[in-house]
Amino acid sequence: MNERRNITHRPRRLRASEPLRRMVRETTLAPDDFIYPLFVAHGEGLRRPIPSMPGVFHFSVDTLLRECEEALADGVPSVLLFGLPEGKDARGSEAYADDGIVQRAVRALKRELPGLLVVTDVCLCEYTSHGHCGVVEGGQVLNDPSLDLLARTAVSHAAAGADVVAPSDMMDARVGAIRQALDVEGFENVALMSYAAKYASAFYGPFRDAAGSAPAFGDRRSYQMDPGNRREALKEVQLDIEEGADLVMVKPALPYLDIVRDVREMTDLPVAAYNVSGEYAMVKAAAQNGWIDERRAVLELLTGIRRAGADIILTYHAREAARWLREG
Repeated sequence: MNERRNITHRPRRLRASEPLRRMVRETTLAPDDFIYPLFVAHGEGLRRPIPSMPGVFHFSVDTLLRECEEALADGVPSVLLFGLPEGKDARGSEAYADDGIVQRAVRALKRELPGLLVVTDVCLCEYTSHGHCGVVEGGQVLNDPSLDLLARTAVSHAAAGADVVAPSDMMDARVGAIRQALDVEGFENVALMSYAAKYASAFYGPFRDAAGSAPAFGDRRSYQMDPGNRREALKEVQLDIEEGADLVMVKPALPYLDIVRDVREMTDLPVAAYNVSGEYAMVKAAAQNGWIDERRAVLELLTGIRRAGADIILTYHAREAARWLREG
């Protein structure tokens, strides 16, 4: 029977062609939305694959420069640097050393690629012999003694030329301590992006392999957030805003999209979300097994992070996603 139905509303009309779908698309994705995390180590000519993160490498400063130049050419405007030190000690002294690996990398990047936005991770875990994010005494991670070392690290990054410092340690009051130290040292124009709601997540495993930052004892649940907590995330974000954060981050992204939305609704500050190593590795593994279309899956999940409310996405897929977006 071909009886014609009187259907007033037909949403499919606006899905009929690709130009029409683009025109009415509510959430868009662009390379300007991305920050590209990178790992820098001592040495020369280093481009060492990280087995648990296919397509991600340890770079020496010289190869890092080439990678960042290529990222800029792909349209990715910003990188986040993590450092692998030559040696570790109980207080993570290379984190705040003038000749530390991140400080060297920042100086080289700002000299050779002045148009690149350089963000630095501020934490001690990669640099400490015990692998924790703060000072340890008697088997306990101490909050207040850690603040001075974190502030020294941020100041050393700013002195090297970092545009943005990003504390990821989750010590209480570290944003205020860092902001005060930056201002006192004349770096009042250096922005601060806090890992404001950072959860104790199983999705950090590949990163800890890449950065050599697994704790030597215990875990980080005494200072990173419990995955079951939602209201606490808003409290953490509000405290960081009050202490002077310029941007706030939710980490990880995909299991915490509800938190991204909550944070977006509570503040007008730019909101970032970190598409972390475990999320990246799962997509790579599934794609390598032929179980998913990597390009479609990545662009879909990054769009989902943006749709949840993130202005900025930190993702290891940054270069690939930028190229895919350019290709259309």
